[in-house]
Amino acid sequence: MKRVLRFRAVDKNIFDAIKSGKKKIETRAATVKYKDIKTGDVFVFVCGKSRFERKVKKVFHSKTVEGLLKKYKIKDIRPDIKTKEKFVKSYEAFAGYSQKIRRFGIMAFEV
Repeated sequence: MKRVLRFRAVDKNIFDAIKSGKKKIETRAATVKYKDIKTGDVFVFVCGKSRFERKVKKVFHSKTVEGLLKKYKIKDIRPDIKTKEKFVKSYEAFAGYSQKIRRFGIMAFEV
């Protein structure tokens, strides 16, 4: 199944990091929209008029952002962030995202 993942222009650096292969893990709050994504599904990454596709290689669910770090390295999720504190705070930059993660957990997709 194909799923569209949209990025705001302000987050183009994240979009570009996925496209170049520097960012190997895409994360989303485990809401109804994302919790049923499976290995083999295809993401269509979109930022403005730019788009590309990647197949989902593995899926991981964690109850917390900190739980992601037990399985993945920060540089594979956010290559632009160097410390655990900044990594955890980066999820607070998206309006309402921390609350969604507390309620549903967080999904990690290896692409």
